[in-house]
Amino acid sequence: MWTRMIGRLVQQEDLNFLLTNRIPRRFATLFLGWWSRIESPLVVGTSLAVWKQFAPELDFSEARTTEFRSLRDCFIRELRPGARPIASAPDTIVSPCDAIVGACGRIEAGTLIQAKDLDYALADLLGDEALARRHQGGRYVTLRLKSTMYHRFHAPTRCRVSEVIHIAGDTWNVNPIALARVERLFCRNERAVIPLRLEPLLGPHLEPRVDPRRGADGHDRRDRRDRQEESGPALTLVAIAAIGVATLRLHCLDSTLGLRYAGPTRIACDARYEKGQELGWFEQGSTIVVLASPDLVLADRIREGRLVKVGEPLLIDMNARSREGLDRAGGTVRHPIAAASP
Repeated sequence: MWTRMIGRLVQQEDLNFLLTNRIPRRFATLFLGWWSRIESPLVVGTSLAVWKQFAPELDFSEARTTEFRSLRDCFIRELRPGARPIASAPDTIVSPCDAIVGACGRIEAGTLIQAKDLDYALADLLGDEALARRHQGGRYVTLRLKSTMYHRFHAPTRCRVSEVIHIAGDTWNVNPIALARVERLFCRNERAVIPLRLEPLLGPHLEPRVDPRRGADGHDRRDRRDRQEESGPALTLVAIAAIGVATLRLHCLDSTLGLRYAGPTRIACDARYEKGQELGWFEQGSTIVVLASPDLVLADRIREGRLVKVGEPLLIDMNARSREGLDRAGGTVRHPIAAASP
């Protein structure tokens, strides 16, 4: 009874915004992080029972296990093998996470839409002008992970990560109510920028192309700025914190990123991922903004409000599709592309 009453009150936008934003956000986030790590059957059982009253869609049927030592274990639960099939067509960039699609479309004049009548600057989001230039005129997709969803995220295609940019910030709520009220919200919040260097998906009979920009030892001869300005598709994931969720774990880093992180802004790393391989996780729900260069376009079914899951088509690489067409027509292509999935 009382939970239904509170639930109805929280649905009121003014009250929702007040209760989830006009409070000590940093303290609330650190407290939830502490609470979620308590290993107690009583704490876990009570927390999940209350949670299900407010979020009846909470479902563990796809989880590898339903026995959780802490609330954190529930947040970062793994799924059973095969629960998220990965679209295999080489021209398809897949969704890195389970999410509700938010604002999406073309990046116009270096700006992205946050909500109706509110936008924000790409360079402000990334904190890197050179990286922002690679996405000018491209596409973006906002992916909001609800607290009840699977919190791990995966490589959208075969790629390499050589750097992560950590930007300290606030922990505003990222729900639609807050997005419609707080200007530049994503640029205010704590976030991690993860540039992905796309690598071709080659068939077993194909030889990799020799890159003249690399020496015999395989090391890249170009300086950092030249590497950022290189041609070819660009794809960047921006993982954004929110109230109650400011801890991000990436497999390519030794450190956990969050409000207590005091390390360098730019963190060098070197990790390769196959399409669909796990990149890391949020310790509760939050948001990932996917940024793509102009040669990557939105997949047909991607539109605001739609539920998308890990491995489903998110973007299409038009260069790969063109190479596929040339190969079928008998053109001289070094990297033929397999037929796209329907």
